[in-house]
Amino acid sequence: MGEIFEFFFGQYANYETIDIILEIIAVIFGFLSVWFSKQNNILVFPTGMISTAIFVYLLLKWALLGDMMINAYYFIMSVYGWYVWTRKVDETHVTPISYTTKKEHLYSVLIFVATLVFVYVVYKTFDKWNNWTAIVDTFTTAVFFVGMWLMAKRKIENWLYWIVGDIISIPLYFYKGFTFTSFQYLIFTIIAIFGYFAWKKYLNKNLQTA
Repeated sequence: MGEIFEFFFGQYANYETIDIILEIIAVIFGFLSVWFSKQNNILVFPTGMISTAIFVYLLLKWALLGDMMINAYYFIMSVYGWYVWTRKVDETHVTPISYTTKKEHLYSVLIFVATLVFVYVVYKTFDKWNNWTAIVDTFTTAVFFVGMWLMAKRKIENWLYWIVGDIISIPLYFYKGFTFTSFQYLIFTIIAIFGYFAWKKYLNKNLQTA
């Protein structure tokens, strides 16, 4: 049992207690945010903002620049998403769940490519492009940037990007030494799968009654 505990949590021996507590709090609020997103609940944004604000601080302290930028971007897009989700499209309805348009797919590709270039430049500038994790981190950052943008616009395809990024992040964060965050992404993957089918069921129901 001791060896198993050491394998999963041994890396925390050198961490400050406050950082461990903050990571756990951020994980809890991150879990709540994804759960509220699955439920199509506006609370996805305030809970997400708490989680991402904490992670920005921790990741900056740990010099994980790509991860930090993801969370800083999440925070900004949460503000935008909060506005979009509550914006009324007519006198009685707010922005609904919908499928991504061809134009939005094009924007998604542009965001993905632009993010790859931007994160690469940042890593090179700070001399952090020296490990295979930097390459994976750059890719997941681009995936998550698109996913967050689509979620803010209430597009069902956002879940597909979350699923891909979450699956990659599970072993990535464990390798980096953040076991709690790795477990978080495992739970995120499961919720994202259920979230996709929940939103799809909602869309199909609305199309049938339209």
